[in-house]
Amino acid sequence: MQRTVLKFGGTSVGSAEAIERVARIVASTAGERLVVVSATAGTTDALFAAVRSAAAGDLAAARARLDQLDALHRAIAGQLGIAVPTELDGLRAQTLSLLEAVHLLREASPKAIDAIVVYGEHASAPLVSATLRKHGLRSESRSAEQLIVTDDVFGNASPLVSQTRERCAPLRELAAAGAVTVVTGYAGATPDGVTTTLGRGGSDYSAAIFAAAIDATELRIYTDVSGVMSADPRVVKDARTLPVLSYLEATELAYFGAKVLHPRTVLPAIEAGIPVRILNTFAPEEPGTTISSFAPRDGSVVKATASLAGLGLINVAGAGMSGVPGFAARVFDTCAAEKVSVLMISQASSENSICFIVPSEAAQSLRAALERMLSRELARHDVERVTVEAPVAIVSAVGEGMRGTPGVAARVFTSLARAKVNVIAIAQGSSELNISLVVTENDRENAVRAIHDEFHSGRASVRLSA
Repeated sequence: MQRTVLKFGGTSVGSAEAIERVARIVASTAGERLVVVSATAGTTDALFAAVRSAAAGDLAAARARLDQLDALHRAIAGQLGIAVPTELDGLRAQTLSLLEAVHLLREASPKAIDAIVVYGEHASAPLVSATLRKHGLRSESRSAEQLIVTDDVFGNASPLVSQTRERCAPLRELAAAGAVTVVTGYAGATPDGVTTTLGRGGSDYSAAIFAAAIDATELRIYTDVSGVMSADPRVVKDARTLPVLSYLEATELAYFGAKVLHPRTVLPAIEAGIPVRILNTFAPEEPGTTISSFAPRDGSVVKATASLAGLGLINVAGAGMSGVPGFAARVFDTCAAEKVSVLMISQASSENSICFIVPSEAAQSLRAALERMLSRELARHDVERVTVEAPVAIVSAVGEGMRGTPGVAARVFTSLARAKVNVIAIAQGSSELNISLVVTENDRENAVRAIHDEFHSGRASVRLSA
């Protein structure tokens, strides 16, 4: 029996017209179905802004944002021709109480923030469920806090798999009986019922967790684009939809800036062997992209080019670093202590320098922390300098066809030389799935276009077949 989890993102539930499209898509899907929804577009950002206002002492601004969201959802209900869900009244009152508590304390803990920002999903789920009923389907909405059991890392929780699977058993029964349950994305709860969230963009992750928990045969993620593209179409005009990706390729592309997927989305699907399809709510007839554990070779070498901007490069250099055990560990322990995520690392075999990429807003403060940690080495000139170059960008060429194919790196760098793009740093893993390089942010788009043209133009295809 086909059992499908359908996840709809913020733009897919952002208006009455969009929700009507969702209902038609669900109604046309054969077999057993479970629907996972995000908050309406812009709602979660507005809730975070309300939290900031309340913590800063401006409760009126926080209340005004909440009132605007409440009015939006009530207006959508009216445009859909359905009764305003009764859940909205209690939802607004509960969220306002939480904002008042933040205002009183002038502080928003991660636990409080999680409890507030799930408002959006709790508002959209009953709207979608009521619309499905209007279309003749049996449907009810359920809260993910009752279903996904997580640890207590508020703001970025991870699921407890066995407990979640046990909680989700009723969903399998409802689907088998022909009902379509609409579940809130993004959220979960600790074993004792305290609300958590799975990180920004975590509704995709929620959908994959549910797909694994109910033994789905397919996970469909509906968004506002027709699948994963070979490059950002705003940068590369002839970027094309990729019909098939492997899990590993999809993970690399998500990490390096492809916004279609939440980076952790594929993990539960990998473990359960569930294919993931990325589809367009506004053009559901298009085939989109299928992501599976095995993607047949299609003759491509570099399948896609992705980039990540807004970064800073930190370089630690000095002859006294060479051969010193534990030096890199000290550097990255400092990054961890400063709570800075390192996105890429490059080190020369001479060990005279080590450079790494971090978010640009953290670069200068991290540099100061490194200089404090290395004060003795700097005084002795064992370390000559700690420098920051910003803004820079990471550009990545991704594809399983790179593995075992001679000359891929040469073609990448020749294409960049033709485009007059200077490469600042390079990294490649032994998997040969990804070549990443650092360029100035001004060169980012030229670099993406150059690599994409090299491997996706007619000229490159002729060269491959020769």
